[in-house]
Amino acid sequence: MMDVVTTAPVASSTFDTSRVHSLTRPNMVSVGTIIWLSSELMFFAGLFAMYFTARARATEGWPPEPTELNLPYALFFTLILVASSVTCQIGVFAAESGNVYGLRRWFTITFVMGLVFVLAQFNEYRVLVTEHGTSISSSTYGSVFYLTTGFHALHVIGGLVAFVYVLIRSTMGRFTPAQATSAIVVSYYWHFVDVVWVGLFATIYLIR
Repeated sequence: MMDVVTTAPVASSTFDTSRVHSLTRPNMVSVGTIIWLSSELMFFAGLFAMYFTARARATEGWPPEPTELNLPYALFFTLILVASSVTCQIGVFAAESGNVYGLRRWFTITFVMGLVFVLAQFNEYRVLVTEHGTSISSSTYGSVFYLTTGFHALHVIGGLVAFVYVLIRSTMGRFTPAQATSAIVVSYYWHFVDVVWVGLFATIYLIR
């Protein structure tokens, strides 16, 4: 009589090809975000074109008296915004590794830095209006200055809302890859906002 040989089950070492495919193919949320940011880039390109056109047609000084921009102050909150891009990316790295606490910590820091930037910019508006009489209707310069920087400030505020959304979502249940994707998408937007501001800062405060 033949002996029946039994073997213990062996764990499968094969890869789940469908899982590999889902990891390597482009994430449609990220792709959609990049396409949307491309349209936003065209919007800001229009604002830059408006600014340079107004400057080329100006018959007086640019900015006209008595408007005086505070370069050191603007540089201060510009550096804060640029640094927030670094903290945002560190938060993304934490999310990609599944470290939800690191994500919360670094995204909270980024949120605070972004809020400081917005408040500092609004304070600059206050000084320009109350001390220099520069409002959106006072001159062509005032119009293009407030339109370009104001629309950017609205985008920064939108980014702050997105950070709050990610932070709240990270506290609801188990941390999932979908939440990590949300953090990555928000970082795309935040880096875009930072790059646009660097261009605005150079255009408005440095190129006279």
